[in-house]
Amino acid sequence: MKIAVLREAAAGESRVSATPETVKKFIALGAELGVERGAGEGASIADGDYEAAGAKVGDRTATLENADIIFGVQGPDPEALAGAKPGAWIVAGLNPFGAGSDGRARVDAYAAKGFEALAMEFMPRITRAQSMDILSSQSNLAGYKAALLAAAEYGRAFPMMMTAAGTVSAARAFIMGVGVAGLQAIATARRLGAQVSATDVRSATKEQIQSLGAKPIFVESVAGIEGEGAGGYATEMSEEYQKAQAELVSSHIAKQDIVITTALIPGRPAPRLISDAQIASMRAGSVIVDLAAESGGNVEGAVSGETVVKHGVKIIGAKNMAGTLAADASALFSRNLYNFLSAFWDKDANKPILDEEIGTAVRLTQGGKVVNQRLLG
Repeated sequence: MKIAVLREAAAGESRVSATPETVKKFIALGAELGVERGAGEGASIADGDYEAAGAKVGDRTATLENADIIFGVQGPDPEALAGAKPGAWIVAGLNPFGAGSDGRARVDAYAAKGFEALAMEFMPRITRAQSMDILSSQSNLAGYKAALLAAAEYGRAFPMMMTAAGTVSAARAFIMGVGVAGLQAIATARRLGAQVSATDVRSATKEQIQSLGAKPIFVESVAGIEGEGAGGYATEMSEEYQKAQAELVSSHIAKQDIVITTALIPGRPAPRLISDAQIASMRAGSVIVDLAAESGGNVEGAVSGETVVKHGVKIIGAKNMAGTLAADASALFSRNLYNFLSAFWDKDANKPILDEEIGTAVRLTQGGKVVNQRLLG
């Protein structure tokens, strides 16, 4: 059983899908590890560290030769996988709902070449799969970095400061969407000294917001989602709720200095949460960080990977935020992969054998066809 760890080819991607720690663990299970030369550079991991852990470091051709499983942070280019075995597993974040060659077209290409593609972001949100969930591990870091980025771009201090020259008021930060990223953004903004408020369409998150010392801002006149939506995510709300929420946000957002938006709906464009008119109501110098910019954006006018200024407000279209913390993001991502495969490792067969629940959830292609119902429905 050979596992290939590839150097990421996507522009700006600095993470790596295995670390010396997980290399050692996979070797202990009985696997052979091949690592493409330079794979860990962006995460400050030298080739020698992989070799010391027991991996064979070489060029891409040698790394892929006879590979049974191919690891990636982002899905590798199907045309760059020559030498891998027919039927080899591709285990990575595959973005199957993405546009163009980075989305469904790439999944179709994996099927055509006979690879079995396993999308780690399709991991079901069940108790036994929590340690395998790349969305949670990477979103946690993204929420943290979003708060730091907002603080760096904001032209004033976050905490209240009482000085001999007078008092500096604390910044007001508003977090929209209270999933993993939102909760970490709340906690980090609080640690930085901001006055924090937050909102979500899931009423069950109110207690989570309060537990972190933030103020919940919720629509009371129209029912939201009780508990969690499908898979732990929010689902799209009724027009009545959306109207009530827009009115509530409009009155609240005008008083905020920092806004961080995190709302995503799997398989759909990110919901629009902030309009141009609402941006115009904020005071000049305020900062908005849109963590959903890569999926269409929660904020009108946000551009993925860019910072734009509208009505004097900086709008940061966040892109690959977890990747800006490459060392920690790689450590967590690689543990997710190890936890996933080791949970199903059959010692006699010396390979993982997935069960039906998780296997069906993450498997996109098999036997030359796209088989996942979320892509066929």
